[in-house]
Amino acid sequence: MTDLIIENIELFKVPPRWLFLRITTKSGIFGWGEPVVEGKASTVEACVNELSKYIIGRSANDIEDIWQVLYKGGFYRGGPILMSAISGIDQALWDIKGKYLGVPVYGLLGGSVRHKMKMYCWIGGDHPEVVLEQAKQKVKEGYKAVKMNATGAFEWIDSIKKVKTVANNIRLLREEFGDDLDIGLDFHGRVHKGMVKRLIDELNPYNPMFIEEPVLSENSESLDHIYNYTSIPIATGERMFSRWDFKEILHRGVVDIIQPDLSHAGGISEVRRIASMAEAYDVALAPHCPLGPISLASALHIDFGCSNAVIQESSLGIHYNNGFDLLDYLENPEIFKVEDGYIPLITKPGLGIEINEEKLREGQKIGHDWSNPVWRNEDGSFAEW
Repeated sequence: MTDLIIENIELFKVPPRWLFLRITTKSGIFGWGEPVVEGKASTVEACVNELSKYIIGRSANDIEDIWQVLYKGGFYRGGPILMSAISGIDQALWDIKGKYLGVPVYGLLGGSVRHKMKMYCWIGGDHPEVVLEQAKQKVKEGYKAVKMNATGAFEWIDSIKKVKTVANNIRLLREEFGDDLDIGLDFHGRVHKGMVKRLIDELNPYNPMFIEEPVLSENSESLDHIYNYTSIPIATGERMFSRWDFKEILHRGVVDIIQPDLSHAGGISEVRRIASMAEAYDVALAPHCPLGPISLASALHIDFGCSNAVIQESSLGIHYNNGFDLLDYLENPEIFKVEDGYIPLITKPGLGIEINEEKLREGQKIGHDWSNPVWRNEDGSFAEW
């Protein structure tokens, strides 16, 4: 397939905090990817440029061999920067192959297992005054599920007053919507081991859909104690970057929902493998996606092709997207229209998205230097964000 020889890789750092990639082949077919770590976009950009020597001149059809070379060819493996760079490249290669063959990406992965995908979006959870207002708006937009941060900054051992505030946020939603709204709670790795069980005690009456990242992924041994303490499903995985990162928690049986990110965990190729591993352990899949339209499209193709996918995150309207939102770079924003809580099956070839290049180049001129805030406790000590 000489017409699929890769000739050019172009990167676009655009607001609010995204990095897009376009791979162009000799025939002019091009594919889009989203290789980024939030707060480290320039670092990932440099990594993609370093990896380009392994890609230029190769056939875009050789997705698996390119993946193996990018992952293993540099001796040092894994981690957020390398895996995010590989992710964006991999997404773009699948996009090219789908366009070349005239089929959606999930069609190359064995076909669809569903005709629509359940979605959830973010509402503010750090401050209770916005919880109800934002949830009502999302329900009007067609969502049947939301997720919010369970808490703001949390001490290693915190006050019962703070614990009660966390429970109050979800209580407000249950009183307003009853059981008609699914509510995920993201601990965001902000809570230390000593406070998790106390928080769970307060949250139990309000039946969260899941608890996400109850502890940081580097403290996953704590999940042995947390998992057996509650019947609330435990979700984690946004800070795990390959099947090798996931295999231990799957083997130990301490997770109910894994959340690999299509822009961090090796792209479509690797997340498909992770999903299959999870299925063998009877564990559900809900890809993490607080990023842009290319990452979301990639996640949806995994969802459409994996039987254990249960729900998909969307960043539409998330507070990070100030000035530029999920749909702003798309010529076909209708592809992500939520209907009665679901996004219908994508039918266009490749990833199915059409990037508005005029808007993209406008955004590239603005660029961004986004980084997450650094939080402090009342005594001045560092707090997890």
